[in-house]
Amino acid sequence: MDSRWRLPAEWEPQAGVIIAWPHADTDWGPRLARVERAYVGLAAAIARFEPLVVCVADAKVRERARALLVEAGVARDRLRFVDVEYDDTWLRDSGPLTLAGADGFQLLDFRFTGWGGKYEGGRDDRLVETLRERGLFGAARHRRIDWALEGGAIEVDGKGSLLTTWRCLHQRHPHMSRDEMDARLRDAFAVERVLWLEHGYLEGDDTDAHVDTLARFAPGDAIVLQACDDPADPHHAELARMHEEIAALRTPDGAPYRLHALPWARAIVDEGRRLAASYANYLVVDGGVVVPAYGDPSDAAAARVIAAAHPGRDVVAIDARELIWQNGSVHCLTMQLPAGVLVA
Repeated sequence: MDSRWRLPAEWEPQAGVIIAWPHADTDWGPRLARVERAYVGLAAAIARFEPLVVCVADAKVRERARALLVEAGVARDRLRFVDVEYDDTWLRDSGPLTLAGADGFQLLDFRFTGWGGKYEGGRDDRLVETLRERGLFGAARHRRIDWALEGGAIEVDGKGSLLTTWRCLHQRHPHMSRDEMDARLRDAFAVERVLWLEHGYLEGDDTDAHVDTLARFAPGDAIVLQACDDPADPHHAELARMHEEIAALRTPDGAPYRLHALPWARAIVDEGRRLAASYANYLVVDGGVVVPAYGDPSDAAAARVIAAAHPGRDVVAIDARELIWQNGSVHCLTMQLPAGVLVA
């Protein structure tokens, strides 16, 4: 572990958030107009609090995104567009994981394999290096790590603990032992310990149980977790076991974490396929939290739980029903950038 570096917690000060705009050649193509409306809602919510960096595939996409955002009232000085090629728009998984240190920043660039080879991801695998070449991050160091990992697979508290799921990392690296993966994670993220969850999954999630759909660190030694209170739902037993696992975790001081259990949304089914409607997939920004809503009676209760876990922040709910059609939600589409890393 290199103590000169650390990955800041999401609730620490940010320079902005980066997203990639959907276009006809991405998997959003069949529902592009509807998805663009959802993106406008997401972008406008983020821009209320901090700058937004928007990756665009070409000039046509850039002007389309700019026009939609300005029409929605997003201030032009909150927007920054970067022309770059990408396969898809899930920047939580293909974007930079930025370590901060006393003498600057380090962009971790893991190998992106399209979630274990499920989808094409060659252009996304080059995204971090390309953004750095565009001058977005100034003198930040670039560290390429030839090991498959997505940003949604890990959670950090900014003070030495990392949370992840065995299901996901074992799928990516079936020939590695837990000890080997533990050492790899501690080295890459300069953390003191890795906390592993054995249980937890969502139907409709093709990431093999990314932790950011299940459980999130929060300030003050707290964890927000997705619960299921419907005994008839197929998730009930598995998420109950995950809850028990998390309740048994201890802070480095030996104390239990304060737990904030999220309510469960009713099943959302699209053409016979259940979609992964997780409230845990929210984004923390400076002064606020952008939370997904699914047109469900539990939306308001979920927002209250998240507000209690992140006191002093405005909670803004956006309609995420179109987003989960492609198996992710608010957090999956975004990547926060720590304060100071962006070049003006």
